[in-house]
Amino acid sequence: MKRLFSLLLVLMMALTVFAGCASDEPATPAADALPGDGLELVVYAGLMEDHAILAMREFEKETGVKVDMVRMSGGEIFARIKAEKENPSASIWYGGGALTFIQAKNEELLENYKSPNAEAIPANLKDADGAWTGIYSGYLGIEGNKKWLEENGLELPKTFDDLLKPEFKGNIVIAHPGSSSTAYNFLATVIQMKGEEEGFKYLQKFNKQVRQYTKSGSAPGRMVGMGEAPIAIGFLHDAIKYQKEGYEDLIFTAPEEGTGYEIGAVGIIKNGPDQEAAKLFVDWALSKEAQELGQTVGSYQFLTNPDANPPEEAMQLKGTILIDYDFVWAGNQRQAFIEKFMEMTQTELPTE
Repeated sequence: MKRLFSLLLVLMMALTVFAGCASDEPATPAADALPGDGLELVVYAGLMEDHAILAMREFEKETGVKVDMVRMSGGEIFARIKAEKENPSASIWYGGGALTFIQAKNEELLENYKSPNAEAIPANLKDADGAWTGIYSGYLGIEGNKKWLEENGLELPKTFDDLLKPEFKGNIVIAHPGSSSTAYNFLATVIQMKGEEEGFKYLQKFNKQVRQYTKSGSAPGRMVGMGEAPIAIGFLHDAIKYQKEGYEDLIFTAPEEGTGYEIGAVGIIKNGPDQEAAKLFVDWALSKEAQELGQTVGSYQFLTNPDANPPEEAMQLKGTILIDYDFVWAGNQRQAFIEKFMEMTQTELPTE
């Protein structure tokens, strides 16, 4: 019995020593560990809400990063980032027109980050310094309510100049360029097509045609589809989305003389609290898989990753005449042009 007790005591001491040695060894990572486990990220999203929610869910699933998202229009995001410059709440700006990103870069609100996944994206769809990178592109167009047009014996305007016809006075809805990257794209498109002097003369006349300025660029198209407004200015991929949602009276066209287009972008907010997670997000957002998500929830833009398959619904827009859009110029002029527009039209930023 004494021998048996001694043997058990020796075995117990050996096991204790072995356990102590094992505890000094580095822990082997779990087989299902994700690169962002333990990280958190706050995202300001300018995408359609259903697209943004899906993207956050998939990013969390693929990386392990815990995400908190706030959805706003592009102009609102810029204003929020500017207001929070000394103490940013978010680290990612995801979606919305590059023109606003360009102004943010000029005001040193964005970090430069050249993602490895950005190498394949064409140079005209990204910032040379990496302040922003394009994730999609979309074309500006004119939307109309078919029932209203038929009842009034009218045709959908085919050109930007058609919007100035007397019959459309008080019947056009568009977002405000101060709150919406969509509406600022329209403003900059007109000025690039007509020149600054003639462009602002056009905008002054156009203002008299407007029934309402909305805060969000996607709202006017939905209002037309619901019969709440006869004519709207917006991006045509949004109009396709509304048609597929069942708004059968919504029709649309690209202006015959040519039109502007947007580059939707992603960028990292300077001095944001989650820089490591932010880089993971940009890498993910530029991937083929991430860019193909939108079409599953009705976002029908053209995509910037050459390997990503664009939505079939967008193919109807192939052949649209586009102007030679100067994004850097338009982005650099954004603040001055918006101030001039607001002074000239005596409009204020909408609250809803």
